[in-house]
Amino acid sequence: MPPNTDKLADLLEKARALPKTPGVYLMKDAQGRVLYVGKAAKLPDRVSSYFIPSADLGPKKQPMLDLIDDFDVIACEVEWEALLTENRLIKDIHPRFNTSLTDDKTFPYLVITTRDDFPGVFITREPTAPQYKGAKVFGPFTSVYALRESIQLLQRVFKFRTCSLDIRDGDDSRRYFRPCLLYPIKQCTAPCADKITQADYRADIDRFIKFLGSKRSVMLREMRQDMKQASEDQQYELAAVLRDQVHALEKLDDRGKHTQGWQPEAESFYVDPRKGLESLRKTLNLDSPIRCVECIDIAHLQGGETVGSKVCFVDGKPFKNEYRRYKIQTAANDDYAAIREVVSRRYRDAGKGHELYPDVIIIDGGLGQLHAALAVFEPLDVKPPMVISLAKKEELIYTQAQSEPIRLGRQNAGLRLCQAIRDEAHRFAQHYHHLLRQKKVMGQ
Repeated sequence: MPPNTDKLADLLEKARALPKTPGVYLMKDAQGRVLYVGKAAKLPDRVSSYFIPSADLGPKKQPMLDLIDDFDVIACEVEWEALLTENRLIKDIHPRFNTSLTDDKTFPYLVITTRDDFPGVFITREPTAPQYKGAKVFGPFTSVYALRESIQLLQRVFKFRTCSLDIRDGDDSRRYFRPCLLYPIKQCTAPCADKITQADYRADIDRFIKFLGSKRSVMLREMRQDMKQASEDQQYELAAVLRDQVHALEKLDDRGKHTQGWQPEAESFYVDPRKGLESLRKTLNLDSPIRCVECIDIAHLQGGETVGSKVCFVDGKPFKNEYRRYKIQTAANDDYAAIREVVSRRYRDAGKGHELYPDVIIIDGGLGQLHAALAVFEPLDVKPPMVISLAKKEELIYTQAQSEPIRLGRQNAGLRLCQAIRDEAHRFAQHYHHLLRQKKVMGQ
């Protein structure tokens, strides 16, 4: 059946009226479900291309045209922000017609281990891993290629180390260590071989950090002049190399801040899954190992829309395919009623014996929220093995088996894992919450 021409004409008119800025668009069906998320350098140009009569979306996306009933947009200031926003939304929503960015791959970060005697500079997708504790973090960056090119170029200027050696200032054995080839080609000052003092090396690192936070205009201007001169001298290969280096340095500005929560799966505090699960098993006095944990959270939109989220962790790691959102219909601003609705909708089949429960179900909240969830399970034929709640602030664990809450040390591996899962459920619910609020404000 061909797309409704009147509907496409209306959508085309709406698309052409969009602000001429970069942004992200969300194609939706008649039920409001997001079919596809995409990014645009200019919203009206990209979005309107879907609705012109000659639109050809390719064999995989063309069927989507019959289903599109409306679209939402999120305007961005710059293109890299649109790229990060698109990545975040696709991973959160898992739209039907998106085939890329749905895995757990993340954009890279640049970390400088400033706590070390001789800080190293590293590119990583796990900036909160134990070896980077206390490090200065830049990013996420939208181009790992440009980031690598820039670091290689800047290493010639600031001569920082990129190795993972444990180098300590008071270690006299460094005098007998043979440095790698980066030292003779003058791309590292070889603190591993005691070729530079700690104070001088730290000065180089401080200049590098300052450079990353600046506009780099002086260096770029000089490189452009060298590129122009090389071209005039018909040294075209050199001019091309300089051109690529200038482009790579310019791309250093295409980055977010790790404090903005672009990639919470990479930026949340690091938890050892194996230790966390075993610690939680002992805390809850369970006989069998814990493999699957689910957590339910509720978010409110200023007393208006209420949304719930369910996240799933398998072997201590997020399993995004089983993430779910619930738009609450039965309760406006009642956490307990909202929890009862989400628990009922999620576990009705398990309660009938048609599927397995997770090993542990976490409810975000205190004793009242736990009782609300347990009230749903009470009449079911099959009961879950363990339901707990995790209260904020005090971080107390309430369980179905004990009347008194469990208080664990803040560094307890099981508690930290529960916190990470709870925080992910909260983030997942809040993100949908913000989308609804933005839609409401925009009047779409």
